[in-house]
Amino acid sequence: MSQQPKDAAESLDQAFTRTSPYGSHAEPTYSGALSFLRRRYTKELEGVDVAVIGVPYDLATTNRSGARLGPRAIRAASASLAWCPPYAWDFDPCERLNVIDWGDVYFDSGRPHLVPDQITDAYRKIIASGTVPLTLGGDHFVSYPVLRALHETHGPLALVHFDAHSDTWEDSDGRIDHGTMFFHAAKQGLVDPARSIQVGMRTHNADTHGYQVLDARWLHAHGVDACLAEIRKRVGADKCYVSFDIDFLDPAFAPGTGTPVVGGFSTHDALQLVRGLAGLQIVGMDVVEVAPAYDHSEITAFAAASIAQELLAAHASRFPDRPRAG
Repeated sequence: MSQQPKDAAESLDQAFTRTSPYGSHAEPTYSGALSFLRRRYTKELEGVDVAVIGVPYDLATTNRSGARLGPRAIRAASASLAWCPPYAWDFDPCERLNVIDWGDVYFDSGRPHLVPDQITDAYRKIIASGTVPLTLGGDHFVSYPVLRALHETHGPLALVHFDAHSDTWEDSDGRIDHGTMFFHAAKQGLVDPARSIQVGMRTHNADTHGYQVLDARWLHAHGVDACLAEIRKRVGADKCYVSFDIDFLDPAFAPGTGTPVVGGFSTHDALQLVRGLAGLQIVGMDVVEVAPAYDHSEITAFAAASIAQELLAAHASRFPDRPRAG
């Protein structure tokens, strides 16, 4: 059930004026302070279930830059989703979960060699509080420092990775690149490739490094249901991190990204796949690589915001006995 505002003053700028952390209600999509899904902006983590965190970083991009503006664009697009639950679910994830918008991670782009540690340090505090991070990128490298922080609490994780690229090309230690971080993550034990799966790849990489890879040809041939069965078989009941690169989508559905690859998937396919993750033990998740300068009519940002909302619902599905408090 939607939470109704008490008066006109409370019906705007819910990012600051919200009196309860739970529920959804309408605010004009064309006005008001923009947070993800109009959740409260705060650094306070007591009682928080999920923190939405922006990482406006794109110094690891190998083609078109611009993903540093992704968090802002995704938040703006999410305003049109904030008034009601995602339609395919029979509950509102914001009724079950206390979701905040923590804001963006600060780093000094003039000292790029320090940025990974600065991101990890910020997430370390959030994860230590028991809060699950939902990251808005930024280029895909940002998953790596987040995984380092998660590993300190949870140990090696299963990775569920949707992308046009494997991001496992071999690389020397210490290099910052958005196409190699899952190679480093596997090598350093941040993720366990034997429990991890990558979906949608349509760029060549001969070495899987132990990950199960369901490339674009496989997914087009076998379909969403078969893919979800493989994900569940691979991950099981283990703790997992879900990483969604927006270039998993075909450029027809997501032109606003730095390294688009044709032959991809529709937003319908993507939403079906994310909904199918319901019940997995998700301890972290991200949506990355939105580059608004290459977008058209915000369709990439809207897709990313919708996918992020569905990830919230997939996570909330594990808590059916947690209606909102009060």
